[in-house]
Amino acid sequence: MTEPYQIAEVPNQQQTLIALVEQDERTAYFYIWPAEAFRTQFAVRGCWLRNLLPAPAQEDTIAMEQGRAPLLSAEFCRTLLAEPMLDPAGLQIIWEPSDDGAALWYQGQLLAVIPGWSLYQEKQVSYSAGCIKANRLTAPLGSASTNQHYARAQQHRQFWRDWQEGQGWEPFQQKMLACYSQQFGESLKYYAIDRGSWPPMAISQHYHEGSWYFLTLGMSIRPMPWVDHLYEDLAPQYRRTELALAIDAGVMTEDNAVQMASALAGFAHLPWDRLSWLGEGHTLSSSMAPVGFEGFILSGALGREAGQFPLPRFDDEKVNLLWAAPVTQLEREFAQAEENGGYQLVARLLQYGAGHIFRARQQVIEAGE
Repeated sequence: MTEPYQIAEVPNQQQTLIALVEQDERTAYFYIWPAEAFRTQFAVRGCWLRNLLPAPAQEDTIAMEQGRAPLLSAEFCRTLLAEPMLDPAGLQIIWEPSDDGAALWYQGQLLAVIPGWSLYQEKQVSYSAGCIKANRLTAPLGSASTNQHYARAQQHRQFWRDWQEGQGWEPFQQKMLACYSQQFGESLKYYAIDRGSWPPMAISQHYHEGSWYFLTLGMSIRPMPWVDHLYEDLAPQYRRTELALAIDAGVMTEDNAVQMASALAGFAHLPWDRLSWLGEGHTLSSSMAPVGFEGFILSGALGREAGQFPLPRFDDEKVNLLWAAPVTQLEREFAQAEENGGYQLVARLLQYGAGHIFRARQQVIEAGE
C-alpha cells in the first residue's frame, strides 16, 4: 500500500486556504485545506474524483476505518471500471473570486467543485463529474443547466481570463470615480491600497461642503466570504461592498483626516484576510480612531439621505456603501453584547443626531447598558 501523494497544490489569493489533489493506487481526491491559522476554525473539505480500482459493491468502510481515502461504491459511480490515474499536467485549479471555494478542471473539462459556502457548515458538500447519485463523499456535478455550481465554475473561469487579459480594472475604476465625483466633487488624491496584489484597490479623497471624504474602490470586485452561506438566495444583495469615511474639516486638518482614513486601507482586506464579511452594524477596532474612540461601526443607514446613493453594479449585482463612523469602547461593547447590537447602536446614533460625517459628539451609551 502506498501513501497518497499530491499532484496539484494551489493556495488561494490570501493564502488562507490551499486546494490540492491527491491520488494513490486506489483513488483520487480533491481537497480544500485551511491554512494553519484557520485549522481550529474550519474543517478540511474533500471531494472524491475517481476510483483507480473497480468500484466496490459496498461502501469502503475498511479504508475509512484505516483513515484512508475510500473508494466510491458502485451505485454512485458513472463508471464501474477502474479509471486511469490523473495526469498532473492536465489539472487546473480555479478559485472562486470570493477566495473560499474552488473548481478542478482536467484536460479542459470540469471535474469537481467545492463551493465556498460549504466551508462554513458541518455537512460536507462537493460535486464530482464521476458521481451519478448523492452520497456522503460527494454529489453529481451534472451540467451547467442542471447544477448552478457547474455554471458558476464556468463563469469564474471566464472572470479570471478577463482579469488576466487586463480588461477589468480601468472601466471599473472610471465608473467608480465618476460616481464619487458626482456626489462629492472631483477626486483630489488617490491612494493605492492593494498591497501590490490582485485585485486593484484604492481610496479616493474628496472635499465637499466643508468635509473630507474618503471612499474605497475595488473591494466590490470580489464577493465577500460567508455571505452565500448566511443569505443563500439573497446573497447578491449583500456580498459586495465599498467603504467610506467622512470628516468635518472644522474638526480635523487634512493630514489628520488622511491618517484617520488610513483605517479603511486595512478594513478593505479584512473579509478575505479573515474569511469573514463586513455588513451593516459590524464594528471594528482600530488604532486610527480619533482620541476618545476605540474603533468604528460600519453602516449605510448612518449616511441618511445625503450619504445614501447607488454605486455602479458589479457583475450585475448590487454594491453596498458602508460608512465607517468612530465609536467609543463602551459603544462597541454594547454593539457586540447581543446579536443585533450593531443595529441597535446605529439606531441610537441616529436618534442622537449622529450621521456619516464625523463631528464631536457625546457618547450615546451609558455604563451598565
